[in-house]
Amino acid sequence: MNTIETIRVRRSIRKFTQDEIEKEKINLLKEAALRSPSSRNRNPWKFWFVQENELIKKLAHCKTSGSQLLDGAKLAVVIGGDENISDVWIEDCSITAIFVQLVAQSLGLGTCWVQIRGRQAQKGSAQDYVKNLLNIEKNMQIASIIAVGYPDEIRKPLEFGELQFEKIIDL
Repeated sequence: MNTIETIRVRRSIRKFTQDEIEKEKINLLKEAALRSPSSRNRNPWKFWFVQENELIKKLAHCKTSGSQLLDGAKLAVVIGGDENISDVWIEDCSITAIFVQLVAQSLGLGTCWVQIRGRQAQKGSAQDYVKNLLNIEKNMQIASIIAVGYPDEIRKPLEFGELQFEKIIDL
């Protein structure tokens, strides 16, 4: 599948089968994360590839809403950045997240972005919850978690006519 075809069929998946993800595919996702571009090649990011079911279940409670879908995922990719290394760590982490999502799609996996930065947990911030759970160093900021697994739902790609062409300005 070429890149535009991957983009055309990619949809957020919130229900996953319990099939394990092959090690080779996880390694390709790791490579995608490490190959993502970063401003001035600073690479301020770190990635935590969480495969332990109990930890993923706990991550599913990292926010007051919108994170429960992690409970069914077989992999949770936590993406963080060090603001002391780069002032654009958020952008760099966001680029990495979409690289991981597109490579996952090309491998037959489904994904869904879970926003962490700026979100609340039951007590405190979602970021603090994740950092405490995974014992992540204080200097790291957590941008997002990508839920990954084999899709247990079919989401039809958007038709070309459904796209919001008014968002495109030709000058």
